[in-house]
Amino acid sequence: QLQLVESGGGLVQPGGSLRLSCEASGSTLDYYDIGWFRQAPGKEREGVSCLSRSWVGANYADSVKGRFTISKDNAKNMVYLQMNSLKPEDTAVYYCAAPQMFRSGYGCSTKDYDHWGQGTQVTVSS
Repeated sequence: QLQLVESGGGLVQPGGSLRLSCEASGSTLDYYDIGWFRQAPGKEREGVSCLSRSWVGANYADSVKGRFTISKDNAKNMVYLQMNSLKPEDTAVYYCAAPQMFRSGYGCSTKDYDHWGQGTQVTVSS
């Protein structure tokens, strides 16, 4: 029922910034935890940042702490990932995702997520 569509990826230089957006449809984000994941070539898909639907808190991978910020706007049914101080190691396809309705995805593990967007490419290169 829930559909997710990412946008905002592109090519940026090291040290630059991007904001990724994820638009939800078919249901309200009030019912869902939400997460951002990424997958680089030859690597496993990994959790980047996940957010509780109840705003208990946000969970970040160690590699992005202090640089990335996850947020959501329930009124607009949108989720965002603000990415600052980008590094070449951040190059990947980025996905937004949600677990089943009212289920926890705060641990930011791919196995807990059922709804996935199509992905958006982020390339960090000079």
